Amino acid sequence: MWNDLDTGRYEGMIAEIISLKGYKGDTIRAYYSRPLGTGDYPGILLIPHMPGWDEWCREAARRFTQHNYAVIVPDIYCRYGTGNPVEVSKKMREAGIVPDASVMGDCQASIDFLRAQPKSNGKIGVIGMCSGGRHTFLAACTLEGIDAAVDCWGGGVIMKKEDLTPSRPASPIDFVDGLKCPLLGIFGNEDRSPTREEVDQTEEILKQKNKDYTFYRYDGAGHGFWYYHNQMYRQEQAMDSFEKVGEFFEKHLR
Repeated sequence: MWNDLDTGRYEGMIAEIISLKGYKGDTIRAYYSRPLGTGDYPGILLIPHMPGWDEWCREAARRFTQHNYAVIVPDIYCRYGTGNPVEVSKKMREAGIVPDASVMGDCQASIDFLRAQPKSNGKIGVIGMCSGGRHTFLAACTLEGIDAAVDCWGGGVIMKKEDLTPSRPASPIDFVDGLKCPLLGIFGNEDRSPTREEVDQTEEILKQKNKDYTFYRYDGAGHGFWYYHNQMYRQEQAMDSFEKVGEFFEKHLR
């Protein structure tokens, strides 16, 4: 996928902030990037990580769009205000963490928006990193219209009873019976959330339930190893796993 370009082909994209109706009919903002060429395109819902609706998520959206995907990134923290993403996510945490129900409502609205576009090919993938990875797992198990899902180092897929809250009243793994699409997992073996043991537990449950999944687990990498803007970045592991994500989406969304 990386640098797999035809230099003779027209390439163009548009990326902008749009509004749509999210959870409970709330008007939310979303970053929406899509190709300008002819043809029908798969859609990707990219669920923001911590610290939310930030520059990295927008750049990741454009990177997928360069490879002919229409991508939407909803501002799942918009109800806590606007401003610097780090400051907005701090307000969100102080308020007790964005509720899973709110995120899932915004995600379903985003999926429906992508599928309704005139250039959609009708296929939708979901991807998320960190808390967005957890939300991706939950979405793949509970929402309608997802054809492929990628959980990148999502912690909290399996939660202890004492960690449940009104905002997160259940573990995503509790909904695993509802997983109907292929699932790809990308994990660093030095991560502390999720730990190796937690990834083992998730994999064992998926195997017991006979789900269609593939996990890639990388030595020498911890949490957030795609994030080239900080010390978490691991070039070799990041590029290899991004290629695997590209292959996965090409297989299930084209």
